[in-house]
Amino acid sequence: MNKEIRTGLVFGGIIIIGITVISLIFSSFESEINNSGIIQNSNLKKAPELEGIAFYHNSNREDLSSEMKDKVILYDIWTYSCINCIRTLPHIISWDEKYRNEGLLIIGIHSPEFDFEKDPNNVKKAIEKFGITYPVVMDNEMKTWKAFENRYWPRKYIADHEGYIRYDHIGEGGYQETEKIIQQLLQERSDDLNLVNTFESEFVMIEEFEHTNFRTPELYFGYKLAQNRNQLGNSEGFQANKIVDYKSTDDLELHKFYLTGEWRNNSENMELISNEGTIRILYNAKQVNIVAAGQSNLEIYLDGQPIKSDISGSDLSIDSTLNVNESRLYNLIESKNSESGILELRIDKPGFQIFTFTFG
Repeated sequence: MNKEIRTGLVFGGIIIIGITVISLIFSSFESEINNSGIIQNSNLKKAPELEGIAFYHNSNREDLSSEMKDKVILYDIWTYSCINCIRTLPHIISWDEKYRNEGLLIIGIHSPEFDFEKDPNNVKKAIEKFGITYPVVMDNEMKTWKAFENRYWPRKYIADHEGYIRYDHIGEGGYQETEKIIQQLLQERSDDLNLVNTFESEFVMIEEFEHTNFRTPELYFGYKLAQNRNQLGNSEGFQANKIVDYKSTDDLELHKFYLTGEWRNNSENMELISNEGTIRILYNAKQVNIVAAGQSNLEIYLDGQPIKSDISGSDLSIDSTLNVNESRLYNLIESKNSESGILELRIDKPGFQIFTFTFG
């Protein structure tokens, strides 16, 4: 056999081996997901145990552990001042009502972003406000968050009745896709346990919030969370753990916040120290929210005028004022269309704390 033929046979063999390996790889991928989109391979991960739980709402450790047996479980990782989490709750609550008696168990894993969200009383108030009746566990040390290897609010994992994670969704949206997975995993459960499903196949229909394509990003007031973000427009800048006297300026850049008055730079928030102060933002969005704490009354203005009734947020009074009396998210502006302008908050007393602005 001459050299050319031997070389051709070697290359031909390499090509055949390569094609075979690629086919096996694609075959393994195809075995992981069937036509419905559900993960279906033998390398599935079990949902981790609920670790480091500081407090239980709507259940207790023993009852919840018993209730989890043979259930399809939707784990909702959330926190109560997160607007993205709040927007998903109507769907989650509706799924609980529709599928609870069909074998679905929803567990809210409350994973705090801010210290005030570690308070069981604050979480209890939020649960009652939103109408949540399924179990909510408080993951104050973020141990369960880490066990899931999670990095996002909100995030939904769905485990089948044998405890294997079969679905994973980050953020808002994907509601029909998620409900389809719930139905299919409940059907698997019924088939395995010789049960009969009685739920209707039609999906829950709730109007989704539609974000504007161009909007101001979330603004963080705590120096720790604001690291690597150029969001404070004052020349004085962030000064960790110091009280800074911020001076007024007329030159406002889009997507930045500007302060006047004396503010203490805390790791999670800015706290007003002087008797009065202001926050101004040149923004673009159709929805504006703040996460705030302390006891204060705020006057809210848009381009120097009180907020008009047709875009007034749900937490504003008719005279365009905001009473901050709890540590939570407050809705300032709610418009059908994107608005752009200078939003100004005038605070009347020291002690007011602001954590973030969020936009939609």
